[in-house]
Amino acid sequence: MNLSLILDIAIGLIFIYLILSLLACEIQEIITTVLQWRAVHLKKSLEILVGGDAASSDSDSVITFVNDLYNHPSIKSVNQEAKGFLTNLPRHFVWFLSSLPGKFSLSGEKRKKSIFGYTNTETENIRDNRGKSNIIKHSAPSYIPGDVFATAVIETLSIPLLLDKFTEARLIKFQEELLHEMQNILLKFHGQVNNLDNHKNKFSVDIYNDFIEIVDKSFANIIDDFQKNKADLLTSLKLMAKSIDRYIQLFQENMPEYFFAGKALQELKFIRADMFDDMEQTIVLKGLRPNINEVVQLIDLDGDFHPGLIKEFSDKNSEAYKTFVASLQALQESTRKLPPELINNVAHLAIRAAKKAKNSESGIYLLQQEIEQNFDKSMERAAGVYRRNAKGVSILIGLTIAVIANADAGYIMHRLSKDSAVRTAIINNAGQIVQNSNLDTSENLANLRRETEQVLADLALPIGWSGINLKQQIDWDNRQKTNVSIWKVFRLIFGWMVSGLAIAMGAPFWFDVLSKFMSVRNAGKAPTTTAKR
Repeated sequence: MNLSLILDIAIGLIFIYLILSLLACEIQEIITTVLQWRAVHLKKSLEILVGGDAASSDSDSVITFVNDLYNHPSIKSVNQEAKGFLTNLPRHFVWFLSSLPGKFSLSGEKRKKSIFGYTNTETENIRDNRGKSNIIKHSAPSYIPGDVFATAVIETLSIPLLLDKFTEARLIKFQEELLHEMQNILLKFHGQVNNLDNHKNKFSVDIYNDFIEIVDKSFANIIDDFQKNKADLLTSLKLMAKSIDRYIQLFQENMPEYFFAGKALQELKFIRADMFDDMEQTIVLKGLRPNINEVVQLIDLDGDFHPGLIKEFSDKNSEAYKTFVASLQALQESTRKLPPELINNVAHLAIRAAKKAKNSESGIYLLQQEIEQNFDKSMERAAGVYRRNAKGVSILIGLTIAVIANADAGYIMHRLSKDSAVRTAIINNAGQIVQNSNLDTSENLANLRRETEQVLADLALPIGWSGINLKQQIDWDNRQKTNVSIWKVFRLIFGWMVSGLAIAMGAPFWFDVLSKFMSVRNAGKAPTTTAKR
């Protein structure tokens, strides 16, 4: 057997595996689409990411949180679905087929009801894990960008809202302390002039009333605008400074020539300069803009952070304390059922973000980046798991096709070595297909399928359950009662196994191998033309 014959046999074997692997790829793609394997695998991967490990991923809190993520507008927009009865009719059949594995799931009733969660509505009598009436979701995205996931997590955890409420409570506390300090100065001044002449006494009363009108009411309006998002923190502080400036100017214009009046004015000016000359320093020292780590620690209701924050508010009847407690109660209602593993994970990422952040706004952005990077790393691992699972399925499909097609690797090589007509026909068609096709795109792969179908219509391959094949493979003759060779049966099974593994390698692999073998057989590629030079 010369080298040219060996090369021709190898090309023939590779061409047959190329044809069968094209069929296997098509079958696997249909199964993947019908059963929505990519979407199911993505959701399970997210549950493992949220739960911390596979053992915790089936807990109610993890599944409920991931379902809430899938109801977030940014993730819902990733999953595009057609509308209309006729358009959705095939999809309903696909949904029914994809729901069958869930009905036999070992993960409990929560998996049997829905794989992808629920859409919020009150029109259907389907209950989710929290007892709410919802419609079962039949599909979900098979890919979620990292930035979309990070945004959904941050907003589902209500971190921006917590930041606003936390800042609001501390701003109210700052305002109350400032007003109280200024009020003490004015009351002290009033006590010092109370038993003196009526002019000084009248000034102390009038200037206190002006304080109520100019500063106290102005501060109340500033806080109201901040709560309504009409002004940010820095703008609110500037408005407070302007109110104090107007009041100090009025005090100075009407102040009598009296020592205690001048002393009260100096104390008011000192407070104004101390609090508002460097507003960024005041924001930091007073904690008016909490860092992202503090905000995330608020989510951990069982931690040691909450008691420490409550101690900041000495007056339990103050508006600041009431605002903070109301925020904690709302937080407790929304986060009591959050997975502990998620809280710990986000808290760890928040610590890293807080070290890099200059303020709370950049802290949220950096936390989003940390969550996004953590998500991308997890999806890389999940993609590896999916590829391994897909390879296992492709091996099963390849073995099934090898048995159904009776693709015995040993017999195929034997026929190709003996039947020169079949060998020549395969090589000629293989050369034509390699010359006319490439697998750079899915469209080219579809063209290759059509070309191989045309070849199969005119070519008899050494596969199948024909009597001739069975006679040569295992000495089987349907017309005569002959004993089947057990040794040849084992050899047949081994040939199926080899072919099954070869088919599982995939059409792109075999096409690339076929191109290289054809290039060797034809003594390399054609030289570059003079025009191209």
